Amino acid sequence: MAAPDPAPAVVRVDVPVDTRAPGGATNAYLVDGLLVDPAARTAALDEAVGLDEPGAPGRDGDTAVHAITVTHTHPDHVGAVAEYADATGAPVFAHADHVDRFAAAAGVDPDATFHDGDRVGDTPVRAVETPGHAPDHVAFAVDGGDGGNAADAPLDLLCGDLAVAEGSVVVGAPDGDLRDYLHSLERVRDGGYDRIHPGHGPRIDDPETACQRLIDHRLDRERAVLSAVEAGATDVDAVVDAAYEKDLTGVADLARATVAAHLEKLVAEGRIGREWAGRTEIDASGE
Repeated sequence: MAAPDPAPAVVRVDVPVDTRAPGGATNAYLVDGLLVDPAARTAALDEAVGLDEPGAPGRDGDTAVHAITVTHTHPDHVGAVAEYADATGAPVFAHADHVDRFAAAAGVDPDATFHDGDRVGDTPVRAVETPGHAPDHVAFAVDGGDGGNAADAPLDLLCGDLAVAEGSVVVGAPDGDLRDYLHSLERVRDGGYDRIHPGHGPRIDDPETACQRLIDHRLDRERAVLSAVEAGATDVDAVVDAAYEKDLTGVADLARATVAAHLEKLVAEGRIGREWAGRTEIDASGE
């Protein structure tokens, strides 16, 4: 008989929410007593965390939730933090460096904080800093932290909007930072994880390949942006026109935000002139 999987079950609940991500839903997760990314209050998520109608704890007087947190504070991940904190009585946790941002987005002050590598409350789940998509973005490693568990024990990572199984993640100015994002992808790629669980879409069973695909995609886009500048483009819209060879109907704002983030990276690295620093100020962000 095969040995049981030593990793705890990762329970995913699709939460319909207003999001630009494909599928129109955010994945909320419950693992080892930690509720991650409760984007909205739904009957399915109530059931998963052990709430009876009309939102009271189940028959045993308790819920499956011992702590609540989010991967980042974009609206499509944080919408029901306050509601589930009230309904379950579980403490809310936020990254120590982004408490004000968390409180403003979630509508509730965190009860406690964590840093990179810390366990979240009394759960065995550890925080793994993965900024880039957003400055406060963090992933959560299940059973052993950032590559440091016992040999042969599977490692799962709740990765938020760091990665997706298909397509790509928006990393757009002014909220996103492509240098941070690429570093975060490299960190997870090299972290020895067996599975990663994105904030949108299905589970990823080959994290190394998925992360490398997303790195390659960003570097390909960067080359197109740099070529556009070298060919004489003088503003973000001109770079977008040159760098994208597809119809951008419905996503033009995200393309502009992405190009602006690429330009900011190239300026910071000294690969294009400083005059571009004043040309990338746009009002756009990712989901």
